[in-house]
Amino acid sequence: MAQKYKMIDLFAGCGGLTEGFMQTKKYREVAAVEWLIPQVNTLRNRMKTKWGEIDADQRIMHFDIQREDELYSGWEDDEFGKGKGLDYFVNKENGIDIIIGGPPCQAYSVAGRVRDENGMKDDYRNYLFEHYLNVVNRYRPKLFVFENVPGILSAAPDGTPITELIKKGFDGIGYAIVDDLKGALVNASDYGVPQNRNRVVIVGLDKRTFVDCDKKLDHFYKELLPKYKIRKRKTVRETIGDLPKCMPIFDEESHKKRISHTTPECDISWHCPRYSNLRDMDTFRILEEDIESGLRVYNSKKISELYEKKVGSKSPIHRYHVLEPDEPSTTIIAHLYKDGNRFIHYDPEQQRTITVREAARLQSFPDDFEFVGSRGHAYQMIGNAVPPELAYKVAEAVYELLEEV
Repeated sequence: MAQKYKMIDLFAGCGGLTEGFMQTKKYREVAAVEWLIPQVNTLRNRMKTKWGEIDADQRIMHFDIQREDELYSGWEDDEFGKGKGLDYFVNKENGIDIIIGGPPCQAYSVAGRVRDENGMKDDYRNYLFEHYLNVVNRYRPKLFVFENVPGILSAAPDGTPITELIKKGFDGIGYAIVDDLKGALVNASDYGVPQNRNRVVIVGLDKRTFVDCDKKLDHFYKELLPKYKIRKRKTVRETIGDLPKCMPIFDEESHKKRISHTTPECDISWHCPRYSNLRDMDTFRILEEDIESGLRVYNSKKISELYEKKVGSKSPIHRYHVLEPDEPSTTIIAHLYKDGNRFIHYDPEQQRTITVREAARLQSFPDDFEFVGSRGHAYQMIGNAVPPELAYKVAEAVYELLEEV
């Protein structure tokens, strides 16, 4: 095989994008940047144990990308320790070929804007893409991959659409992206991820490297990437149905110790259910049996009524959702770390929400991918990650585009 393409991952999280690119065996990670320590520790562990990067503790940088001067030249402080900076590793490799990543999506998500009283207008994360842009401009990769939520297509925190700012910003440093970003919208379930997850995958081309960028981008989105679509979408049952059952426990003594389910003995890590109280377990059973029986009595209104009956108070939104066994999952979100009531396992025998490993499988993480941190951290990492299977397909299509040059 030809020499591997050298890449940097920005806003790397626990490494969903990196994982997919590395699985192709066509790329080599020069450095990555992430500021949340559980995510950093998880990615460092993965790069060392799976991909043999013995100096991953230096290459996977725990740092704030907003502190650009130090990001490039190195830092030493109490919060982030000591780091050599991106320049050191990029210069050591005589430059890089590709930058991947995507700024945190909360400020662009429609749900985030609804929840925030100012519609996320004051959220500093709206403009983190500018730091991504600056890193691209400094190291001039042949190509970049910028992933984000569909809400970025409608976000306009200061009245100007974010998409306009992004297009203008990258054009100003000599990179072309597709003119209508709706054309960059993909559903992960079309690419082998057992989950309905819409994402915007923006590929940017260096105008000095690529001739006729518009034509190349059209070729990428209409021919190269669609080649990797699957014919039949993967379902929840196909993805998690073979995992050992976690059976409910009903005795009060166990519940006093906050133990509600058995933890099966198996070689797969993180397959341990979170605690559910008896009331929630009974609610889960009712809704799971409704799905399994095919009766489908419980629509949104009925679920709200059930919630009121069980809890004794009304809720403006229905708080329970059973995953459909024979469809892809609904979108796995980071809120899963707070509660799993919108991710209820479909099996009425188990009466529970999904485990970390089940969430990871629905995001297409392999079973040997270890999450470093608490269970809450693991759920959060998974919900915020790019599904590795989608990243793998994007990486293969990007490789073809680079090879054509």
